[in-house]
Amino acid sequence: MQELAFIVAGLAVGLVVGLTGVGGGSLMTPILIFFFGMKPHLAIGTDLLFAAGTKFSGSVKLARSRTIDWPVVLHMAYGSVPASLITLYLLDHFGATSPAVQHAMTTTLGVALLLTAVATLYKALFGKTQGSHASGPQLKDPARPLHPALPVLFGAVIGCLVTLTSVGAGAIGVLVLMLVYPALPLQRIVAADIAHAVPLTLVAGLGHAGLGTVDWLLLAKLLAGSIPGIWIGSHLNHKLPERFIRSVLSLLLAYAGSKLIAL
Repeated sequence: MQELAFIVAGLAVGLVVGLTGVGGGSLMTPILIFFFGMKPHLAIGTDLLFAAGTKFSGSVKLARSRTIDWPVVLHMAYGSVPASLITLYLLDHFGATSPAVQHAMTTTLGVALLLTAVATLYKALFGKTQGSHASGPQLKDPARPLHPALPVLFGAVIGCLVTLTSVGAGAIGVLVLMLVYPALPLQRIVAADIAHAVPLTLVAGLGHAGLGTVDWLLLAKLLAGSIPGIWIGSHLNHKLPERFIRSVLSLLLAYAGSKLIAL
């Protein structure tokens, strides 16, 4: 019965990701911790590879449609991938299963979920106006950041956050890209965010696998549900009120984040 529950959880998260584009990590990790009683380190490690699998299928589709700005992805990865490796080294050094690290993970995860809730609500309210008021030199090259150091700096923060919590590569990443690349259309921002999440979550997930914090059988069950869920959600996303769904999700994420901080 629990095996079916894991597949259904993957299906539900995949459906929401397909409908809204909200990162699977911000949904799956709290589900694994609260509903299935998993230890934070196992939930985070497993969810990272779950996110890599779900994002990969989306990035392939976007790459074929040529909506990914690869320089934007690379500039973010210059900061995020090294930061992920450093965070993995620190987890290995201090012990991913130690009580102090577990507490740090749950607290940081709670903060990340609150940030994701804010970013999700922001996208619901203001996302569709992104890029409509750009002016000046930004119009000549929408993929030019406000400052060359900003993508690397914010990428490093996201890399650390994702490796420690599995959250941040989705809604937070989109919000960061909206701020750093104000002239880039929202469709291309979302595409760059999804493409950037693939190497980041893959590196972080494989690092967690090396630490022994990935449940491979559980990962297979979650992917078995999420892959059809994303397909269904992507075909329904024009028929359902996205703004309402994002607003409800932001409330749920804020609730989960506050509970994790209180643990």
